[in-house]
Amino acid sequence: MDTLPSPPPGRTAGLMQFVRRRIAAREWPPGTRLPSLRGMALQQGVSKSTVVEAYDRLAAEGAIQARAGAGFYVAGPLAPLALAEIGPRLNRQIDPLWVSRQSLDLGAQASKPGCGWLPDSWMPQDAIRRALRQVARDPDAPLTDYAPALGLPTLRSEIARHLGTRGLAVDPRHILLTDSGTQAMDLLCRFLIQPGDAVLVDDPCYFNFLALLRAHRARIIGVPHDPDGPDMDRFEAALREHRPRFYLSNTGPHNPTGARLSADKARRIRALAQAHDLILIEDDIFGDFESSPSARLTADDSRDRVAQVGSFSKTLSASLRCGYLIAREDWLDALADLRTATTFSGAGLTQAVIARLLRDGAWQQHTRRLRQRLARARPRAVRLLNALDVRPWHEPEDGMFLWCRLPAGIDGARLAQAGLQQGLMLAPGNVFSQSQSAGGMMRFNVSQMDDPRLPDRLATLLKS
Repeated sequence: MDTLPSPPPGRTAGLMQFVRRRIAAREWPPGTRLPSLRGMALQQGVSKSTVVEAYDRLAAEGAIQARAGAGFYVAGPLAPLALAEIGPRLNRQIDPLWVSRQSLDLGAQASKPGCGWLPDSWMPQDAIRRALRQVARDPDAPLTDYAPALGLPTLRSEIARHLGTRGLAVDPRHILLTDSGTQAMDLLCRFLIQPGDAVLVDDPCYFNFLALLRAHRARIIGVPHDPDGPDMDRFEAALREHRPRFYLSNTGPHNPTGARLSADKARRIRALAQAHDLILIEDDIFGDFESSPSARLTADDSRDRVAQVGSFSKTLSASLRCGYLIAREDWLDALADLRTATTFSGAGLTQAVIARLLRDGAWQQHTRRLRQRLARARPRAVRLLNALDVRPWHEPEDGMFLWCRLPAGIDGARLAQAGLQQGLMLAPGNVFSQSQSAGGMMRFNVSQMDDPRLPDRLATLLKS
């Protein structure tokens, strides 16, 4: 009777996993010829016999196939894309998609100090209901028809007017409305990069940047982030070494750190972008949380290589899905074509409701109140965390996030996993880190920390 083969030794298993990941990430599609036995051995620093064993086992699994006299090839058909398989294989508790799904799926009774949005009670629900009624009574409202390719002109004009109050001169003709800030980012990725292109991000950065870039099979390069922006020596070195296609960042308040980009670093980044043919994508989704505007990558003389993204999901409603992107005119035409090809048209009714909220002043009043509430919540959250020996890396001036160092010896991923058992949603540091160097860090949302159960729950977790 045949016996099952013994488990492969460590190096063989590692090589097999290397090949599987390349296939899962679609870097090696069906029909791709694998490196020769000798070439793979040299590339991976293993013996030729290790490569032979790994290839034979992968062929037995059906992942690859041998062709007589021609080597080994990736077998078909192409497997469905699995984002969790792209990039370093992570435990699910530090996987960006795991954090997003836990945030969305936990019930209303759960505490969510790790989520990325404001509580329902902080949002302008009465104003939204009033705007819905007003739009429903408007005989010209887009209740049933498709929206124009760039989005409703009224909302584009209102966005330009609002940005003007923040010192950003924008022509409404350069604004494309999208169904979210994430969709705007997705369109820019489709437009600007091909699989294998290098992209710079902050380390740490918003975790969905990492998930989205992996979906586009970009080569992600992390640059350490300081309280006033990226580490410029590392930034410049990454430009020389990797020749990235674009740099993607929140400029203020930064997610997850709450940092604000300094004017000096903004100027240096623009100069380096010009010298290295680098595109800049500025995620300005949290800009309306600032009490005074910080520096931006966007400047009136640099829009030829800067695209700016915004959204109303954080300040107004996550259910009224609407974002926008601002780009130079020739880009916008191609981006509108991509938008039409992938979703055909935007949500005209949603756009009309948001335009009404901006036009009647309700949204502006609401954002002023939000900034005031966050200013009161932030010191309360800092005191709560300090009492537990959880220390902010930086105390931000604005926004909802605190990037915190956990007590010595505490791993954020294990803490987050244990928190779920108590109905507590936490955001461990490594989910934001491309280099996986933030295991002892955690992001907290100050607006979600008024639950009276939270101090005891956190204290119990940290002691366990």
